[in-house]
Amino acid sequence: MEKKRIVVKIGSSSLTNTKGEIDQLKITDHIAALATLKNAGHEVILVSSGAVAAGFHKLGYSSRPVTIKGKQAAAAVGQSVLIQAYSDGFAQFQVTPAQILLTRSDFSDKKRYKNATATLSELMERSILPIINENDTVSVEELTFGDNDMLSALVSGLVHADQLIILTDVNGLYTANPLTNADAVRINQIEEVTDEMLGFADGTGSKVGTGGMESKLFAAKHAMNAGVDVFIGTGEGSNKLLEISEGNGDGTYFTRNEKSIPRHKQWVAFTQVMGKLFIDEGAVQALQHGGKSLLPAGIYAFEGQFEKGDVVEVYDRHTCIGRGEILYSANELEQAMGKRTSELANLPIEVIHRNQWVEI
Repeated sequence: MEKKRIVVKIGSSSLTNTKGEIDQLKITDHIAALATLKNAGHEVILVSSGAVAAGFHKLGYSSRPVTIKGKQAAAAVGQSVLIQAYSDGFAQFQVTPAQILLTRSDFSDKKRYKNATATLSELMERSILPIINENDTVSVEELTFGDNDMLSALVSGLVHADQLIILTDVNGLYTANPLTNADAVRINQIEEVTDEMLGFADGTGSKVGTGGMESKLFAAKHAMNAGVDVFIGTGEGSNKLLEISEGNGDGTYFTRNEKSIPRHKQWVAFTQVMGKLFIDEGAVQALQHGGKSLLPAGIYAFEGQFEKGDVVEVYDRHTCIGRGEILYSANELEQAMGKRTSELANLPIEVIHRNQWVEI
């Protein structure tokens, strides 16, 4: 059996009951399946929702809070409840978990991105099972991620996973809502997430979760672009994750993009953009068809205040054609743009090197 690095994402509705409490039967089933997958020799990373859902009932809320402060307070209470439940459950299988809380800035800052990668690699080398959640207690922007769907895709790219398994309460993607349309047909295999497919998803979530099928499709598209196979569906029992990893799951399988972004460029592709460059036709041809780097001579304008090492988008008039890690600060580029190599003094030849360029 091929050994894989697998990221498993479990949403709030798959962990808790309608009162917001951890459902012991559900979490016990998940823990047994995760332990079985790990003990079969696979490397396993868990992205788990449930902190807000597990905490709001203990704060006296009758349903999931809608305010930021309510969500953050619920997460502060619920996170400890959640990780304790996992720790107690995994102890029965001699599996040691480790808690990691991430925010969007951990993916947008290059140093923090590399640090997160190194930490996760060390944990997996020592046979520890990382349990990742968003740092909801201090983060605002991350609460809109879609019940950790996009977080799981980002983590998949971060650790160079072979497969992302998104467990949910619907067994895959259908051509229409199967709860309201008897003619809805499940799509078993997908090689590209299209706008039409996104239209199949209604974007709604459960009472305890925030993600719907739409957010899961966006996550699948993101992971596929990072070279990761994806499964979205459901399952029961201790062997469910093994069955999914072997292609026998109850859901939809998404095949990784053959033109996926190389691993060493994934940070460039998915990080925060700090500016825009506008280039002439010659530079467009050199980048898109000549396999060349971007030079100062091809740039006629820029926007933003960026530093060396930031990521910027590159435009052909009004169309973004890609992004890359820039080797100039905004002040340096202002002095150098439009100039030929022979006119540069003590500055890099390339503004964006080909090895740090990603086409869109």
